[in-house]
Amino acid sequence: MNYKKIVLKPKKEDSLRRFHPWIFSGAVQRKDSDLYEGEIVDVYTANDEFIAVGHYQIGSIEVRVLSFDQEEINQDFWTKRLSSALALRKAIGLISADNNSFRLVHGEGDSLPGLIIDVYGETAVMQSHSVGMHEDRLAICEALKIVMGDSLKNIYYKSETTLPYKADLGAENGYLFGGKDVAEISIENGLKFYPDWVKGQKTGFFVDQRDNRALLERYAKGRSVLNMFCYTGGFSFYAMRGEAKLVHSVDSSSKAITLTNRNVEINFPDDKRHEAYAEDAFKYLAKVNDGDYDLIVLDPPAFAKHRGAIKNALQGYKRLNAAAFEKIASGGILFTFSCSQVITKDAFRLAVFSAAAISGRKVRILHQLSQPADHPINIYHPEGEYLKGLVLYVE
Repeated sequence: MNYKKIVLKPKKEDSLRRFHPWIFSGAVQRKDSDLYEGEIVDVYTANDEFIAVGHYQIGSIEVRVLSFDQEEINQDFWTKRLSSALALRKAIGLISADNNSFRLVHGEGDSLPGLIIDVYGETAVMQSHSVGMHEDRLAICEALKIVMGDSLKNIYYKSETTLPYKADLGAENGYLFGGKDVAEISIENGLKFYPDWVKGQKTGFFVDQRDNRALLERYAKGRSVLNMFCYTGGFSFYAMRGEAKLVHSVDSSSKAITLTNRNVEINFPDDKRHEAYAEDAFKYLAKVNDGDYDLIVLDPPAFAKHRGAIKNALQGYKRLNAAAFEKIASGGILFTFSCSQVITKDAFRLAVFSAAAISGRKVRILHQLSQPADHPINIYHPEGEYLKGLVLYVE
């Protein structure tokens, strides 16, 4: 199939020869005049040599590369890519009776830039972050049904808040497949939870913290745990299974607190160790007594979603961690995270270092954390590394 054509400026193909999956608008010399956003385009060098095929879009990233081979982007293509993604998850032993919740597609990490698919038991939640993936959603849905087979009963499409120009695209949320008698409960490492893909954040649950929650469980025994920005309470119910003495969950959203309480109750019914509070994080930390908690989790939403917000975000991380250092008991453990893609590991670590210095506490790094294996980072696309965390021992 002959796709419309984009031609690069001289010597602007170097990053593509290194398999980077983005083509920026400044690299484009000329393009066919009747392109529409989201369509498939072939990309050529200034010497008229084919170099990539991908989705055309309006913005600083002009093409998101789907393949460096000259191939047709058809049903077979989507099926092969999804099969490859599933094979990786099976190879790492992720899918089991004790764990039916995982990320199946992680954008560029699975060579499908602009596409996220999370699986919760019998339901896949699909999210487009590019117009091209939105345009191809039905073909992707069919491929997903082929690849997942009988294990998949529902596909929920949730891109209303992730797409530009959503009014023009008709990007409404809803079921593309199934949607009747949907099983609500999913399992992660043997613990149950209710993912809220219809009204909740992202795809309904933060599966990217699975490994870090399991690590926290190891440290929770006998400790008083404070889970800040708890959302659906993942760290909280892991702490309870880890035999924490008490667990307090805090989130500014009353809806999040309802979800947390629901998830705790399904795993630990009538357990009096847990209490939850709908309150601002800084206000809550300001009023607790020094030493009330000897294990604190700081897992805030992204403080910076674009480069213009980096400075303020780093100040926010410093203030938040300084407040935790001030309050945590001697011998306490702090799990602290940033999920802002534009904040580098070094910048985040410097913000936490500054907070520690302000507190005057003796602080040692126990673990440096990242995203789990079902959120793979394409080695040619280091920008895909977004989650960073530290586990600190505070004297």
